[in-house]
Amino acid sequence: MTDPSPPRREMERLWAGWRLAYVEGREGDEAPGEGSLFERLLALDDSDERAFVLHRGPWCSALLNAYPYGTGHLMVVPNRAVADLGDLSAPEATELWATVHQAVAAVRAAYSPHGVNVGLNLGRAAGAGVPDHLHVHVLPRWEADTNFITAVAEARVLPESLNDTWQKLRDAWPSH
Repeated sequence: MTDPSPPRREMERLWAGWRLAYVEGREGDEAPGEGSLFERLLALDDSDERAFVLHRGPWCSALLNAYPYGTGHLMVVPNRAVADLGDLSAPEATELWATVHQAVAAVRAAYSPHGVNVGLNLGRAAGAGVPDHLHVHVLPRWEADTNFITAVAEARVLPESLNDTWQKLRDAWPSH
């Protein structure tokens, strides 16, 4: 009997070799200094807008994902590098969740999405791109956000610049 289904297309890969240097923190111009990638970004002498920092708290901060899955993708990070939830102090753990709560509110206010993904990957085996500094991803989602470009070309279209995303989320941040 002949299989009536169309042949399965093999997934194409778009190689971005330049990204490894960013993830491993070897791009000296991006975030010079000591510490994890996020510690260096938070320590930049640049403006929050140029560094894409949305919010700074005593224990945790929020910043845009420079390589977003979709428009509005941000991350909440403790201000010091810790690899696991169990490594957080009590004040850091409390503020981390409070900042995630604020981030979800900002994403909803700025984008009116149908849903919001919140998640973290603990360890390289779990998919953490920066395994030495835990970070919580917050990103808006829409029922039709997997369009034909994603399905056909396995690529994402981001209709808004990071500068515009930063401004929208900063304006919508509950504590600003």
